[in-house]
Amino acid sequence: MLEILKHAHSGFRWIVLILLITTIVTAFSKKKAGNTMKSEDKKLPLFTLIATHIQLILGIILYFISPYVVFAADTMKDSLKRFYTVEHILLMLIAITLITIGYSKGKKAASWKTIFNYYLIGLILILLSIPWPFRGLSAGWF
Repeated sequence: MLEILKHAHSGFRWIVLILLITTIVTAFSKKKAGNTMKSEDKKLPLFTLIATHIQLILGIILYFISPYVVFAADTMKDSLKRFYTVEHILLMLIAITLITIGYSKGKKAASWKTIFNYYLIGLILILLSIPWPFRGLSAGWF
């Protein structure tokens, strides 16, 4: 069960990243063109929002069953345990909260600028908190 969830969470990140980048590029180009958001334009940001929330649910399930998450006195001394117990979940929660706020505000104001700003900050936080293989945090590309 753990391995299935871990691979699903790791693989699904690529869908989330592709959707986030696509939404940000679309929002930037529409913002530069001075376009306001129409009802049919809200689908891409919504699908991105849904994907990030699915990823969050997978991550929360993993958080409670993962052997890397340890609630002990020495957790902060071990960089791997600290990353998975504190840093990863905190930054991801902040990023997904910002994406959610950005979608809500952008939809109400019909503003591509709002979507662009919030989703971009969310993407940066997500990229910073992914356990990339080159960071030595025992995670693979998939």
